[in-house]
Amino acid sequence: MQASSFHHWYRRAGVAFTFLMLCCLFPQNSRAWGKNGHRLVVNKAIDTLPQDIRSFFETNLGLLSQHVTDPLDAIAKTPAERHNHYILLDKYGRFPFEALPRDYKAAVTKYGKTKLEANGLLPWQIGVYSAKLTEAFKAGRWDEARLDAAILANYVAEAHDPFNTTDNSDGRLSGQPGVNERFGTTLIDRYSSFFPMRPNDAVLISDPTDHAFEACLSSHSWLETILLADRNALHGESSFTDEYYDRFYNQAAAILIRQLSDAATDVGSFWLTAWRNAGSPPLPH
Repeated sequence: MQASSFHHWYRRAGVAFTFLMLCCLFPQNSRAWGKNGHRLVVNKAIDTLPQDIRSFFETNLGLLSQHVTDPLDAIAKTPAERHNHYILLDKYGRFPFEALPRDYKAAVTKYGKTKLEANGLLPWQIGVYSAKLTEAFKAGRWDEARLDAAILANYVAEAHDPFNTTDNSDGRLSGQPGVNERFGTTLIDRYSSFFPMRPNDAVLISDPTDHAFEACLSSHSWLETILLADRNALHGESSFTDEYYDRFYNQAAAILIRQLSDAATDVGSFWLTAWRNAGSPPLPH
């Protein structure tokens, strides 16, 4: 092998090895609901809002739907963004994981920044973007507010995906690789036109970060039921056939629809809370 060819092969092997290591270091569920799921949540979130702010979000539905997936796209350019899409609660003991402080500074003091980042920052990221949206509303920076609202919606929806809350993020620890994609993306792509989603009216949130932790905790509680439904649906099948997906949907649909509906309720609630905390400024139409 010529020297130039060897160096070219060596560089390519190095890039491949780096990519493989990144795949091992970070959970593979970062796309969570998938783009269709996120857009469905944003659309339904608008229905939860009171009339005095609904028109602002209805007018900007196209922009919100376009940018709600920006954080997912950013992962390809900035791998560290992946940390903001999950929290591995089972790394902190047993349910309800009371060993983990919900105050970020207290959590850093107890566990160190490196461990927190490795285990995910999702609820704290929701708190950060809730504050950013509040400040944008308060300052009348409407373009910034529209973008912040879309990005906040992404993170809030992520908190309602059970597989964003566990070390078994892609099902490999339970021998069910890809179950997260089958549940959070494929079922939505196949059956969302049949979803009877009924989100509740948006409400004010007293502590955005704490509320985000509660959402993650509730999501985590559904994991065993989903994993069992996946196993039952695959019974007697050698691959993921239409029959498998029909069975999986029949057994897991109630959880899926509930999580998406709750996500829409929470997205609307975070938007409403940010606007109220900003002093309820008049919104442009």
